[in-house]
Amino acid sequence: MYKNVYPREKYLSKIRPFFDSDIIKVITGIRRCGKSFLLKGIINELLEKGVSESQIIYIPLDKRGYKSIRTPEQLEEKIESMIAEDGFYYLFIDEIQNVHGFEGVVQAYAEEGFSVFLTGSNSYLLSDEISTKLTGRYLNFETYTLDFKEFLDMKVFFNITIRDDIEEEFNEYILNGGFPKTLEFPELSARQVYTCGIIQEIFNKDVRMRKRISNVPVYERVQAFLLNNYSSSFSLSGLMECLKKEGVSTKPSTVRGYIEELKKAKIVYECNRFDLKSKKAIKREQKYYLADLAIYFAMNTDNRLSYGPSLENIVYLYLVSNDYQVSIGRIGKFECDFIVRDKNQNYAYIQVTYTMQGEDFKATERIKEREYRPFRDIKDGYPRYIISLDKFRDQQEGVRHINAIDLFLGKEYI
Repeated sequence: MYKNVYPREKYLSKIRPFFDSDIIKVITGIRRCGKSFLLKGIINELLEKGVSESQIIYIPLDKRGYKSIRTPEQLEEKIESMIAEDGFYYLFIDEIQNVHGFEGVVQAYAEEGFSVFLTGSNSYLLSDEISTKLTGRYLNFETYTLDFKEFLDMKVFFNITIRDDIEEEFNEYILNGGFPKTLEFPELSARQVYTCGIIQEIFNKDVRMRKRISNVPVYERVQAFLLNNYSSSFSLSGLMECLKKEGVSTKPSTVRGYIEELKKAKIVYECNRFDLKSKKAIKREQKYYLADLAIYFAMNTDNRLSYGPSLENIVYLYLVSNDYQVSIGRIGKFECDFIVRDKNQNYAYIQVTYTMQGEDFKATERIKEREYRPFRDIKDGYPRYIISLDKFRDQQEGVRHINAIDLFLGKEYI
């Protein structure tokens, strides 16, 4: 049994139905989001169910004793050395991308009836190369950093004091982010140093090693632009103009390529726009959301909270981590923050705002008009929500007003 492993039920519940299946389970997500510990959580659960330790093969390719495994032949030799006799085995391989050409080996064991679990740090594992080589016999489970409920639950698990004021905890969560290991560091400055290290590690291992970055300063400027403009409408021409003003000369294709690398490394997620009137996706109209807000605060000297973009980013991560399909909605000349669809094909419309309350009555009315106006042009009967940090709800025009913290803690639902 692995000690001190917080069981992330949010993801265990998704993978659990496939524990004994010969379908390969691929667990992906940004580096240090907890994929290795998720594997250990699965192993702990299997052992608790009575599975023998001899039936479990665990190969962490980034750990001492395993780092020299770089070829399919070496991987197969290691696996064979851990098989005692014929029977059913659970095969766990952590950081599988360290072995070039691993697909044939893991597929062969899956075809023999092994239950195979893999982790990888980036979407190269989800590209055409793996889908063709594994011939569709795999399922991907995208893993994210801790959500707010997990953040609090993990504090309880490790006997870390939780404040009585839940809003103070939420403020800490925004600055701290959800990289699990940060909870080991009591000082915010130490957490930010750790997060900066993650970004550098991602660049060195997931970007530079996979793609030749011809101009590192331009790549870093593109990265900074996306990080500083999270939750905002993105314009490639706006970014190109910004680079031009800074005296940086580069091609749009180069910039697009660097953005793709940031997406593949899971630093940012792209959310595309959908036009409700034409019922079509609008190409090259999107927003980018950070894999974790700590990335922004760790990479910038200004730690003042900007609740609007921060809350929108957290709501986006909440939605996608709970398996909603998410788009930005355009309704004529107005924008709806999110159009979401759940696993049962049920739709909903969502507006996100820090507060519905202004400094005076007129300001409050302007905010309410801004948030309610897009909903009025939606003619179907799907639910509409406003998510904010207000404790007092403003229910009007058939729109349900939800407190964001209550939503994240499972006290409210969409």
